[in-house]
Amino acid sequence: MSTPTIRTRIAPSPTGFLHLGTARTALYSWAYARHFGGQFVLRIEDTDVARSTQDSVDQILASMRWLGLDYDEGPHYQMQRLARYHEVVEQMIAAGTAYRCWCTPQELDEMREAQRARGEKTRYDGRWRPAPGKVLPPVPAGVQPVVRFRNPLDGEVSWDDLVKGPITISNREIDDLIILRPAPEGASADAQALGVPTYNFAVVVDDWDMGITHVFRGDEHVNNTPWQINIFRALGAPLPTFGHCPIILGDDGLKLSKRRGAVSVTAYEEAGYLPEAMLNYLARLGWSHGDEELFSREQMVSWFDGSHLAKSPAQWDPAKLAWVNAHYLKAADDERLAVLVAQQLQSRGLTAAQTQGLAPACALFKDRCHTTVELADWIEMLHVAVTPREDERAQHVTEAVKPALHSLRERLAAMAAWDKPSIAQAMKETLAAHGLKMPQLAPAVRVLVCGRAQTPSIDAVLALFAREVVLSRLEVL
Repeated sequence: MSTPTIRTRIAPSPTGFLHLGTARTALYSWAYARHFGGQFVLRIEDTDVARSTQDSVDQILASMRWLGLDYDEGPHYQMQRLARYHEVVEQMIAAGTAYRCWCTPQELDEMREAQRARGEKTRYDGRWRPAPGKVLPPVPAGVQPVVRFRNPLDGEVSWDDLVKGPITISNREIDDLIILRPAPEGASADAQALGVPTYNFAVVVDDWDMGITHVFRGDEHVNNTPWQINIFRALGAPLPTFGHCPIILGDDGLKLSKRRGAVSVTAYEEAGYLPEAMLNYLARLGWSHGDEELFSREQMVSWFDGSHLAKSPAQWDPAKLAWVNAHYLKAADDERLAVLVAQQLQSRGLTAAQTQGLAPACALFKDRCHTTVELADWIEMLHVAVTPREDERAQHVTEAVKPALHSLRERLAAMAAWDKPSIAQAMKETLAAHGLKMPQLAPAVRVLVCGRAQTPSIDAVLALFAREVVLSRLEVL
């Protein structure tokens, strides 16, 4: 028998940005499918009608593109599959694995209050669950029913989790969850007619229809898995293999989530991080391959077989991410960096004409930077007026060095060529004429021209400027 094709998926909810935990899950799902020559599916779980937005969908798709997580199918949208969910629900009702429930919200509140008063776990009490010889309450007028799954009353649900190992939960711990509810006000006509599925039901039908074989997701879904497995079994559908990855903790030790201010994937793009660095860092945030810290996406695909996933939460470390990004920044093509830096500078008000030909500057400054934002901070001085710090100006632009600065300016103005060798020669001649050392002259030039006392080699830096800019900044003496 042939081995079935591996099919994984990522299924974000468009109620906000693609946050880092979901991005990591997407990466693992993508890498697993690519490792085994399988297929990766994108599904948009947009049944939260009140909170889902097109802006969030667009942001999710943009994040996936930036990360380079290409998908073989999708995006599939749940709200376009309402007829399918309705069809399956009707089949389940006919088979006796689901039933309609007319409990009002008030009745459910009273039910929970009574259970709390008795010290019991709050759960649906099954009053509308059919049973042999049971007389159901009369159907109330004006109440739209929900549909509940008829969960087994006894036995256990067990699965061998790719991350956590064997897990068993008693069916007595879970109740008859709602799988279809009336559409909220403002929903589409289809939703009003067919109802809207709940997460635990829709995800099962989707994974079944889409042939998903392996599900990687956050371990907050462990408690949902027993219901889903029971629904799979009720439908006679094959079970996927589950892998529940531990949460990511923020640097405060609490769960990193979009409800707790975690920034989006695209925010990291805007902050000057490279996608290959983000993928490398996210991969190591819960998975390892020996002691390898830095690796390409091709290496990850070749190594990621679902093993070596961490069982404990990982902690987000901004300093570590910056270190990883600096590594990739140093190795990045200068022309590519020039495009990214040009975008940063144009967002600050510089024109397209001012941001042409930045590759040499990127080559010179990138070793000092962690992000393209920092790189843009360096390069901005080529086009924007600088204001030296008073303490640095007082320290380096002394009365003793001012005559040499005046002399250097005259030599720079008279040079036939404006390039690094010519600038170096002008510096050398100025030092000899005034009996100074480079540590006396170079910091003063840096402060006046660059607005800072520390830069790479001053002749290489000055060569990046337009000659008239250097002469203008040295003329203030």
